[in-house]
This record gives sequence, C-alpha cells and structure tokens, in this order.
Amino acid sequence: MTASSVEQLRKEGNELFKCGDYEGALTAYTQALGLGATPQDQAILHRNRAACHLKLEDYDKAETEASKAIEKDGGDVKALYRRSQALEKLGRLDQAVLDLQRCVSLEPKNKVFQEALRNIGGQIQEKVRYMSSTDAKVEQMFQILLDPQEKGTEKKQKASQNLVVLAREDAGAEKIFRSNGVQLLQRLLDTGEADLMLAALRTLVGICSEHQSRTVATLSVLGTRRVVSILGVENQAVSLAACHLLQVIFDALKEGVKKGFRGKEGAIIVDPARELKILISNLLELLTEVGVSGQGRDNALTLLIKTVPRKSLKDPNNSLTLWVIDQGLKKILEVGGSVQDPPGELMVTANSRMSASVLLSKLFDDLKCDAERENFHRLCENYIKSWFEGQGLAGKLRAIQTVSCLLQGPCEAGNRALELSGVMESVIALCASEQEEEQLVAVEALIHAAGKAKRASFITANGVSLLKDLYKRSEKDSIRIRALVGLCKLGSAGGTDFSMKQFAEGSTLKLAKQCRKWLCNDHIDAGTRRWAVEGLAYLTFDADVKEEFVEDEAALKALFQLSRSEERSVLFAVASALVNCTNSYDYEEPDPKMVELAKYAKQHVPEQHPKDKAGFVRARVKKLLAAGVVSAMTCMVKTESPVLTNSCRELLSRVFLALVDDVEDRGTVVAQGGGKALLPLALEGTDVGQTKAAQALAKLTITSNPEMTFPGERIYEVVRPLVSLLHLNCSGLQNFEALMALTNLAGISERLRQKILKEKAVPMIEGYMFEEHEMIRRAATECMCNLAMSKEVQDLFEAKGNDRLKLLVLYSGEDDELLRRAAAGGLAMLTSMRPSLCSRIPQVTTHWLEILQALLLSSNQELQHRGAVVALNMVEASKDIASSLMESEVLEILSVLAKGKESPVTRAAAACLAKAVEYGLIKPNQDGE
Repeated sequence: MTASSVEQLRKEGNELFKCGDYEGALTAYTQALGLGATPQDQAILHRNRAACHLKLEDYDKAETEASKAIEKDGGDVKALYRRSQALEKLGRLDQAVLDLQRCVSLEPKNKVFQEALRNIGGQIQEKVRYMSSTDAKVEQMFQILLDPQEKGTEKKQKASQNLVVLAREDAGAEKIFRSNGVQLLQRLLDTGEADLMLAALRTLVGICSEHQSRTVATLSVLGTRRVVSILGVENQAVSLAACHLLQVIFDALKEGVKKGFRGKEGAIIVDPARELKILISNLLELLTEVGVSGQGRDNALTLLIKTVPRKSLKDPNNSLTLWVIDQGLKKILEVGGSVQDPPGELMVTANSRMSASVLLSKLFDDLKCDAERENFHRLCENYIKSWFEGQGLAGKLRAIQTVSCLLQGPCEAGNRALELSGVMESVIALCASEQEEEQLVAVEALIHAAGKAKRASFITANGVSLLKDLYKRSEKDSIRIRALVGLCKLGSAGGTDFSMKQFAEGSTLKLAKQCRKWLCNDHIDAGTRRWAVEGLAYLTFDADVKEEFVEDEAALKALFQLSRSEERSVLFAVASALVNCTNSYDYEEPDPKMVELAKYAKQHVPEQHPKDKAGFVRARVKKLLAAGVVSAMTCMVKTESPVLTNSCRELLSRVFLALVDDVEDRGTVVAQGGGKALLPLALEGTDVGQTKAAQALAKLTITSNPEMTFPGERIYEVVRPLVSLLHLNCSGLQNFEALMALTNLAGISERLRQKILKEKAVPMIEGYMFEEHEMIRRAATECMCNLAMSKEVQDLFEAKGNDRLKLLVLYSGEDDELLRRAAAGGLAMLTSMRPSLCSRIPQVTTHWLEILQALLLSSNQELQHRGAVVALNMVEASKDIASSLMESEVLEILSVLAKGKESPVTRAAAACLAKAVEYGLIKPNQDGE
C-alpha cells in the first residue's frame, strides 16, 4: 500500500507540474517522501522537487534537492543537469561545468547537454578574459588617483569614474576587493578631497552591495566609526554618498541576519547582528556629537528610520527597536528638543526636528505590548522632567521643545508629557514672553497641542485671547504667523462637520485670507511660510475656504513652489490641504433612518457643507489640475526625505485617486507624470494608501494606452499593484477596475501575460468569473480570454478534471451580450490553439449545440464571427465532430451564412462546408455550392 501511495502521489505531482502548479507539485512530492519511499523513489522525488524549485526561481533549494537525488543515485543524469542549471543561475560556473561534463560522459550523444556545456564554457572564458584585462585596469586607475602630480586633472576624473563603473559589476567589484582595493580606497578617503572621497564612497557601494562577507571585511579595514563619521562632514554631496554607502552596508548585514548568515556568496562569517548593532550605536553617538553638520545629523536620522523598525508587523522580532529605545532614545530626544542655530547647541537643519519626530513615531509604532509602550513613556517623561526641573528657563524651553517634537510624532507620548505638572501652564505663560525665541517655542507647542481634541477645548478657553493678542500686537512675522496657525487649528476643530464650527460665521474665511497673504509673500523665508500652509491645512476643512483657495491662482502657485523647496517639513501640510480641497478623505453618506433616529434621540448629526457636493468637488479638481498640481505632487513623491512618511504617502494617493476620477482628466494627469509618480505610492506605504494608488493606476490603465502611460520597463511594475486589488478585502469597484486594467495589459504582449501569471493572478481571476455582479463576472471573463493566449493558461484548460471549458461554453449562451462575446472569444482562441479541446466541448454540457447555433444566428456580427470560428475549429479537429455538426441544423445555418455578403463570417462558414465536403460528409449541389 505504501509503494502504491508513493507512486500515486508522484503521478499527482507530475500532473500538477504539467498544469503549472509548481507549489502543489512540491507538496505532493513532499508527502510522497514522508511515506517511506525506496531509495530509488527518493532520488526521483528529490529530482522532481529540484525541477519545481527551478521553475519557482529558488535556485538555492533547487541545488539542495538535486544534490540529495545525486546522493541516492550518483548516475542520475537528470538530477546532475538540474543541479548544473541551479549552479549556473547562482553564478557558480566552475561547479556547474563539472556536473555538465559528468552528464556528457553518461550520455555522450545528448545534444542538450553538449549545447549547455558549450554555452557555459563560453561564459567561463569570457569571465577569465574580463578578469585578466581588469587586473591591469584597476592597478592603473589607483596609480592615477593616488599620484599627487595628477591633482585636478581630467585624467584623474576619468579614472575615478571608471572605478565607480567597474565596481557596479560583481566581477569588477570582486577584482577591486582582491587587489587590495579597500586599503587603497581608504587612502583616497584620507586625502579629504571631495571628488576623491566621492569616488571612493561610490566604489565602496559596489563592493558592499548584496555581498555580506565583503561588507564585513570592508568595515574591519575602514573601521565602523570612521565610515559613520564621514556622514558628519560639511560637504553635502560627500555626506549623502556616505549615507548611501551605509544604507547598502545595512542591507547586506540585515540580509545575512535574515538568511542565517548566508549571503549571496554563501560564506560563513562573523555574526552580522553584532556588526549591525555596532553601526547603529555609532549612528546614535553621531546624533549628539558637537561639530557634526546638520545635514549629517539628518542623514543619520534617515538611516535609523529606514533600518531600525520592522518592515512588516507580521515579523515578530522587534528586538532592534527595543535596543535602540534603551540605548538611544535620549539622544533622539536631544535632537528633537534642540533649537535651530543657537550658540553652543547642536547644529540642526529646518528638517532635523521633524525627522526626529518621524523616527520617534516609527519606534513607538513598532512596539508590541503595553509594557514596552510604558517603558517608552517613562523614558520620555524622565528626560523632559530632567530639563524642566531645576534647569532654569533654558531647561523649560528645552523641555517644551521636546514635547512639541513628541506631539508631531508619537502624539500619545506627547499628550502624556503635556499632562506633567506645570508644562501646560509654562507654555501659556511663555507665549507672553518678551523674547522672540521663547515665544516661538511656546507658540509652536501650543499649536501642536491644539490639534488634540482633549486639549482644544482647554486652549479655546485659555489661549484664544492670548493668540489673538500675539497676532495683533507682535512686530515679528515669525510670531504672528504661528499665532495665526494656532487660531486656524482651533477654528477647524469641528472638521468637515458644517454644524460644529468653533468661531463666528466668516472668521475662518478671514483667517484663510491672511494665511494666503503670508503664503504669497516671497520676502518671508520658507520656514516661516510653511506655517501659513499649516493653517490652510486646517482651515480647508471648511468648504467656503476651499472654494476661495482654488480660485486664488497666486496662492496655489506659491503652495506648489513651496512643496518643491528645501523646506521638506511642509509636505504633510500641503498634502492635507489638497486632500481637503478634493474631498478625498473617507466619507460615507449617513443612513437616513439612522439620522432620523439620532434626531429623535437628540444626538448630534454631522452635516455636509452644500459646497462639498460632487459638482463643486469636480470643479475644484479641474482648477487644481490647471494650476499644475500633478507636477508638484510628482516632485513630492520623488523626495528622499524621511518627512515623506507613510501617512503622507497615503494623503498623496488619495489626491491622485480624486484627480483621475473623471475620465476627461486622466490624459492631463498622465501628461504631467502622474503615472510614474503613482507606482512608488502603490508599492510602499500604508495599506489604504497603496490600495488607493493602485486603484488610480487601474483607472489610468483602463482609459489610456498603457504603453504610453508607463513607457519601457515601467509597464511591468504596474501588474503587482493591480493584482493586489483582486483580494477579497477590496471593494467590488476596485475588483472590477483591476480586472479591466489587467485585461488591457494581457492583450499587449506575452511578457506582460507572463508577469500576470507570475503574480499568481489566475486563480483570483477565475474566482471572479463566478461573481454574482454581472460587470465583475464579465470583466473577469474578458481578462481570462486575453490570458488564454499564453501556453500556461491553455494547459490549465486542457488539464483533466476541471470545469474551466464548461464555464466558457455556458457563458457563451448567457443573455448578457458582452459576457457572451468575452466567453465566445476565449472559446474561439482556445479551440484554435488547442484542437484537443474541440472534442471535449460536446462532453461538458448537453446544451453545447444550441449554444453554438445561437451564436451563429446572433444579430451581432462579432458574436456570429466567433461562433463561426468555433464551428470551423471543431470541424477541422476531427471527422466525428464534423459529422455531428453536419447532422444538425448547423449545416443549414452555415449554408445560409456562406451565401451572405463577403465578410469574415462568410469565409469561416464556407471553410466549414469545404472541410465537410473533404471528409465526404456532404456533397456540393449542381451549381457547385
């Protein structure tokens, strides 16, 4: 019984493999191995598993499985060949050639083995030639770069460029590394010359990229501290290049941790987790070092944001985050609580505090339980108390600035800090200070606190008069504009609820007008004008403000210019204002019955502003498009700043979706680069943001030529976001639009169809072919019709024991004409490509003949043509099928169609009759017809 079960599972696996279900085949072979198979059967099963892994492009596992098969049977030529294929893909050509030589010795006349051996021999020779010619080049380049006589020459510049280009290829990077390259690059770094340092850093990127052992060796030569210290140099380009190198080093080390110390090269090395912690520890030290440039501090924060928190909350391990909180939270808070450019303080840029807020927010979000969060709160509160108590006025300012930083990041921690004894009172008191620096810190804290509903009522009662007084009496623009923003925040506390306004009628319009005035004033610095945008981000909850804002071309132009400036912290405010203007926040019409019930119970019912109706929103969208909103948003998406948080990305995705809602506007969005900007938004960010961006991509793909909208290789990146919309957690509209978009892509090229198959979309598309909603069912059928041009999909229809063909035949007889057209098209294509399916059509349903006759008699010429093609394919497939058709009313129908006006239908009908004559089933009449 065991032997029988093993054989049965093996055959089942073979059938699944033929159908393209490689995961299913793997499962079957694995189950067979667990049933005590004989050594010979084990060899075959391991060999088959290797074939599955090759198809799934998991070459490490393919090599392992093939090796197990060879251990059981040293003369298994198929296993040897499969291992050689895996080794070739892994770049281990010397080992691959040994396996191929063994294959040729076992089967000398096998042309496949001979050809593979010739190909791999050519690759090895090419690699040897390349490596030998590279030796001399590397030596020559370093001689030029380290020659003091060549200083600043064109020759030196060319040598540095060549070195960087060479390091981009793995073979070139290996050659530089083995030619004592890291020590020589260290000498270039020691020169202190910006050009040479840039060349060295960019070359080191090539050496370390995706190669863990070279990365660890590089760090041991250069010293981790030394590499990190380059971040802090004044030269911005050098600091950015060092940031890029450190990101590559982090990626190489983290990849090793993930794979159990096995990198691309397969070498066993020192524990990379230890190296990772040393690097992070040095970055944390850099944050509070005096003399480090503001740009370098920002780059260190950016690296920590990208590296420390988990990429996915599904990963249970957040130990790195906990370690960073314990070791470095105080250092991050020190940056967040610093004031820009005061004497004796840390050097920070306009974006440093915001970057610190983002990092704190990400660390807090990465915590898993109340105990971990409580520890975070305790450390923050202890740090704030240490400055607030016993450090005088300077300490209080530092503490309040830190609270502001927390309110912009992990606001839960910020709110708890506000409740510490004396903090809120000090904020209110310092707002009346005579010193501008003190006022600035206090007013900013007041503004951030006003964003929290719990605090808004307290500040409305205690701080509105103070803010108004500051706005009217202060001679400093920086103070007035912040006071204005505080009033804007309080004025918008009711959000979009028209009935919940805090201020008198018309007050928000006056505040908005003043904000626009500040925004358009070019004489004010970008850091101060940012606050005007903050104000508008809150005031644009009011539809009257939105209407006035989109009419003000100068204000829109100033807003878009500011979004492109170096003042990156403005991004979230710009995105928020645009979300409000386009009404792209989530809004559901309340159920009228529930509204009546709420009124009866005297509960508050939110009201929508009359100017937030669909017609007004569409008009605002068109005005924003005319003002160039897409170009501005495209620049915002491109930014590398940590201020472009996942929340900010989600806001931009919402705006893009609103911009492409009207079919007429999609051409404008594409022309201004919207398609390109949507791709990164659909692949990174919050789940909601990715879904919104993917839906916008679907809308563009449906109505425009995808090859024009996403030129070159970019078109293949669109597939994954579209497939993500097929999941059950997406709405019916999103499913429908994704299916329509995928239908367009599947009709373009075989490579795109293969990409759709690789993303495992076919089972989901098949599922939607059974959907109750007729539009979704039709779209899924159309998509499957286009995918049927691929061999793998044809194999699925041809596989035994499935009802795919039956479904298409039955749909070809449905009342929905568009569904019939899609199904009949798929049927015509499949019967053309796979004649064996023709003989199965009569077996799938007893109604097949009347369905075919209905297609042939249809008044729709397209349906008629598809029916005629199916009939022709069936007649040509076999004489038996042709006979059954000619014995039915189909003969009479085809005879009538063949006499019609010249068209594809008449030609197909005439060809059917001609084939029947050839079989001898019918005879032409006396007129030869």
